[in-house]
Amino acid sequence: MSEPGSRRGRAHDAEGAREAILNAAEEVFAEHGFDGARIDAIAATAGYNKSLIFQYFDDKLGLYAEVVRRADREINEVQAGVYTALSEDETIASNAHKFRTLLETSITAFFDYLVEHPRIRRILIWEVAEGWQTYTKIMSQRDREDIERFRPFFSKLQSSGLLRSGIDSIVQLVMAVYICPYYLASIPLYQMVLPGEDFSSATALARARAYIVDFLVAGMMVDPPETKP
Repeated sequence: MSEPGSRRGRAHDAEGAREAILNAAEEVFAEHGFDGARIDAIAATAGYNKSLIFQYFDDKLGLYAEVVRRADREINEVQAGVYTALSEDETIASNAHKFRTLLETSITAFFDYLVEHPRIRRILIWEVAEGWQTYTKIMSQRDREDIERFRPFFSKLQSSGLLRSGIDSIVQLVMAVYICPYYLASIPLYQMVLPGEDFSSATALARARAYIVDFLVAGMMVDPPETKP
C-alpha cells in the first residue's frame, strides 16, 4: 500500500495534486502568513507528502509565489473588461464619464472578488503587516512590465485634469482598490463596536461596496462642472 500523499497511483492526476497543494497552501498562508506557514502543515492539509511540494514548487517561496500568481490570474479574469477597455479606447484617460465608469467597474469587481476569496484577502493583510517583504521577493520583471504597459494611459490621465491630486496615478489607483480589503478585514471590529448592526449579509456588503465605490471615485476625481439651468 502506498504512503499517503506519495506519487504512486497519482501520476495520472498531477494537475489535481498540484491544485490541491495550492489550495492547501493558500489556506495555511492565510492563517499564518508566509513566515508562520510550515511546509509540513501544507502537506498535511493537502494530503500529499512534502517531497511532492518541493518537486512542483522548489521551496516555500516558490509555492507562495504560485499562490499569489494564481490569485492574480483570477483577478485579471475578473477585470478582463477593464483591461480590454484600457487597451482599445484611447479616450478613456481624458473622458470623465468613461473614466468614472472604469473606476467604478474596477473597484466593484475587486471588492466582489475579495468577498468571494477571504483567504486571499487575509494574505494581502499579512503582506501589509509585514511590509510587503515577501511580495518584494517574488515580484518579477514581467510584473513591472505589465504595469509599464499602461504607463501611457496613466501619464495621459495625470495630465488630463481628471484627478484631484498630483500624486502618481498608479499610486492613487492602488490606494483606492486596497481600501476594499481593509474594510472587509475590519468587519469583526465594526461588529464589536456595533453588535446590533448587520455588516456581513449580502445586502450589507452590497451597501458597503456602493459606499466605498462612491467615496473613492469622488475622492479621486475632480468635481464635474456645474451645468447651468
